[in-house]
Amino acid sequence: MGITIKDVAKAANVAPSTVSRVIADHPRISLDTKKRVRKAMKELGYHPNVNARSLANRSTQALGIVMKSSADKALQNPFFPEVLRGISAVAHELDYSLYISTGETEEEVYEGVQRMVYGNRVDGIILLYSRVDDNVINFLLEKDFPFVLVGKPCEHIDRITHVDNDNVNASIDITNELINQGHERIAFIGGDTDLVVTQDRMRGYEMALEKAGLPVREDYQIHKEFLKSGGREAVHQLFQLEEPPTGLVIVDDLMSIGVVTMLEENGISVPDDVSIVSFNNLYISEITRPSLTTVDIQIYNLGNQAAKCLIEKVNNQDEPAKRIIVPYELVRRQSSQHVSLNGASTS
Repeated sequence: MGITIKDVAKAANVAPSTVSRVIADHPRISLDTKKRVRKAMKELGYHPNVNARSLANRSTQALGIVMKSSADKALQNPFFPEVLRGISAVAHELDYSLYISTGETEEEVYEGVQRMVYGNRVDGIILLYSRVDDNVINFLLEKDFPFVLVGKPCEHIDRITHVDNDNVNASIDITNELINQGHERIAFIGGDTDLVVTQDRMRGYEMALEKAGLPVREDYQIHKEFLKSGGREAVHQLFQLEEPPTGLVIVDDLMSIGVVTMLEENGISVPDDVSIVSFNNLYISEITRPSLTTVDIQIYNLGNQAAKCLIEKVNNQDEPAKRIIVPYELVRRQSSQHVSLNGASTS
């Protein structure tokens, strides 16, 4: 005969109903009790019948993950596997599975979210992007469906639970890194302009330049996809200018690697000729040559916190909207250095 809830309850010295509530991750059960019951389940080899539980409480025991582009494109960027790792750690611990939805176009992404909601495929959704005027967010708000945003909402900020960094101040700090090294011709390479993260990081870049009394030049602002190819394309535009920049603020490490590769192909050395600073602190940031000076936004923690917030909302529909700001840290490496009087970088 298999292990039952009663066996677990006896081993953990609690009532069978308490074991059931722990399995459902009821918010009113203390953390100590949850740990004790889960320890007993593990030691006894008890595995709850997820299908039966889902039918009983009308739960799918699944979380939806929505990316803004196709899986082929999104998963080229190590940001997404890392944020998914943070989400998965929480989901695994609490017996949730993950349902990932992507799309080649905004319309495909929207249709995928509709299928998840109308088809009762998931209990809640995590959006891994924040876009201006997003139909997906408007739809989820209208349906009062539990969701959490990784990023800052463009609007309805008090109604939407979101997990984010202070991207404006992070961009001010990383731009000041170049300004403090004597750079005056500083360009910005960003992603899609309808993404809130791009807007915030561009705003911080402009604020840092203005405070330092440096010009904000339109021809120094390039916007491409968050991919290695996007960085390569940006180099073409910037280094054909009569006055090319000596410093670059790039909104994503993967784009930065594309920039470095393209510069080297054109005989331009980083950091000797051009200094580069970036965002995200992906695992590739440290192993690329030169290693990247970048902002560590704690990607794993963003995913981890988002999953916790979503499961809280799933278990308690009255859970108020939260704003969780994950701290960032500047990581200084080899891709930036002081600029000399003649415009080249110097150690």
